[in-house]
Amino acid sequence: MRYFDMFDVGEALAHELALASIGRNGNLQEDRCSWERLPFRRLVRDPFDLQAYPLMLSISTLTIRRSRAGTTFLLLRRGAGQVAIAGGMLSVMPTGVFQPASILPAPDSPDFDLWRNMMREYSEEFLGNPEHDGSGDPIDYAGEEPFRTLDAARKAAKIRIFCLGAGIDALNYVGDIFTVAVFDDDVFDEVFNGLVELNEEGTVTSGRGREQFTFDESMIDELLTAEPLAPSGAACLYLAWQHRERLLG
Repeated sequence: MRYFDMFDVGEALAHELALASIGRNGNLQEDRCSWERLPFRRLVRDPFDLQAYPLMLSISTLTIRRSRAGTTFLLLRRGAGQVAIAGGMLSVMPTGVFQPASILPAPDSPDFDLWRNMMREYSEEFLGNPEHDGSGDPIDYAGEEPFRTLDAARKAAKIRIFCLGAGIDALNYVGDIFTVAVFDDDVFDEVFNGLVELNEEGTVTSGRGREQFTFDESMIDELLTAEPLAPSGAACLYLAWQHRERLLG
């Protein structure tokens, strides 16, 4: 599939649901939304039947900085005019579509790798580097930064990667792989010394009065109940807290 194949289906699903849920007075009326009013959604029927429609798969990563002083993380406020999905909402960072960095032929498909996709998103969202949108040369992951340092730190177990599962957004049937990356503080501070405040997708956000959000129960509960969280970000936070002993053990 191609990137916009998903939008042909996903955006139609979302707009149809919104239209079906709005009453004549323009207000949301949940009781109006029924299968009878969703003819396009009925055509898809089973969102887990992946032969029935094009599924765009993203990787959403909760990035945790672990130190003796505490465990923290950052979120991204997704710019309403900068992104196609979940504009104006908070989400974990980095998040990006699983896609090749270059469409040029290369041996052994170097981009067909979840970790390399995540590294490219770190380069773009944390450091503000240009997006590898497929138009350039293949990446030299062993020689270029920050990929070389990130990969070495992962091999040294100073970055630990976990997969929490996969899910499909109930609104637009976009797919996500939910992951967590736990960084030792020295590696985080070295690699992201140039952490940006703004990137092409939104604003890097920290907790109120804190350098970063604290990874604790009260903060997770506050985010899940009081903040507009993108579904993938909410899933990452919820599942990460459920499995915190395994992630931080």
